[in-house]
Amino acid sequence: MKIDSYDFNGKRAIIRVDFNVPLNDKFEVTDDTRIRAAIPTIKKVLEKGGSVILMSHLGRPKKNNDMKFSLEHIVSAVEQRLGVKVKFAGDCMGEKAAEMAKELKPGEVMMLENLRFYAEEEGKPRGLAEDATDEQKAEAKKAVKASQKDFVKKLASYADVYINDAFGTAHRAHASTALIADYFPNDKMFGYVMEGELKAIDGVMENPQRPFVAIIGGSKVSTKITILEKLMEKVDSLIIGGGMTYTFMAAQGGKVGNSICEPDMFPTALEILKKAEAKGVKMIFAEDALCADAFSEEANTKTCPSNDIPDGWEGLDIGEKAKKSFRDHILGCKTILWNGPVGVFEMNKFATGSKAVAEVIAEATAQGAYSLIGGGDSVACINKFGLADKVSYVSTGGGALLEYMEGKELPGVAAIRK
Repeated sequence: MKIDSYDFNGKRAIIRVDFNVPLNDKFEVTDDTRIRAAIPTIKKVLEKGGSVILMSHLGRPKKNNDMKFSLEHIVSAVEQRLGVKVKFAGDCMGEKAAEMAKELKPGEVMMLENLRFYAEEEGKPRGLAEDATDEQKAEAKKAVKASQKDFVKKLASYADVYINDAFGTAHRAHASTALIADYFPNDKMFGYVMEGELKAIDGVMENPQRPFVAIIGGSKVSTKITILEKLMEKVDSLIIGGGMTYTFMAAQGGKVGNSICEPDMFPTALEILKKAEAKGVKMIFAEDALCADAFSEEANTKTCPSNDIPDGWEGLDIGEKAKKSFRDHILGCKTILWNGPVGVFEMNKFATGSKAVAEVIAEATAQGAYSLIGGGDSVACINKFGLADKVSYVSTGGGALLEYMEGKELPGVAAIRK
């Protein structure tokens, strides 16, 4: 079922959106990228004569009704982007939510409270004592699973059609992303965010224009092994940035000072290099690093070869030579995937490398390359530098993006497709 061809007239659509957005200490939304992404799907339902029930999680509340994680904080931000008043239910399972959904008229929008205020959403017990026995844990899990069925059934009862538009949580087999779809065998579909994500990733992974380069950053090799091995089958070259650089440098006998490093991953790093050589995949590392004598914006800095960093110093960004070599290589590619910053971009002093990468990706895109930016930090990066509209596609998924690229079946995707 496709959203464009479905008749929403007079129907209530319950939409799983990803409104897990950052809030400041005044509970104001500081980045509304995910809200903006969901607006076209919501508007499509309203324009076709339907009404909308929005459901999402926010953060990781440890207990029920921790109001700093209430979705009420973001209602005004959604109204501002949507241009329609949004009624707030204040719960997911109470009489108020049920009555509000029942009385919803075409063109109206309501929002349920944070799904994760309910243990049934994730299907995991809460509030167990630290010294709980295995038997008690098993009983608690069994109880949550039993009540989860009622939770899903109740959510489904509010609507006539289910839309999953939360790619960022598609890799979770949660009540609202996977289980609820079974209640809508003929009335379930992807929203525009999900459709766009799957199309963009499938295009890059299955039919890329060549040369195809993947820029993989982040701090640890251990978190990126699977994606590196998968990309090895697809790309022509891999640019490695961020803290991962130093594990590779040290594995080959280099000195990395106090830089982040995983000695237990040395054999894996060497194996990756060996596989790349066998497959003809060019591996590109930063030849120099901007180093600091402390993990601080106020630290002293100097540029060092990435494989010869003195004791007491750590690499926190790429150096000028690396910026040039990365730039030259990226400009020669037709498909570009960027996952993970190449430095500690949260500190402006160590953000110049990631900014240079973002700028050259935008430049290559303007010259006809296809660029996909994915993973939470990469998206934060591209937004920080104001270049999100200068690349081909910015993914809203972090873990979901990586798992989908790794070839794993995402429960939220499988639930709609089956």
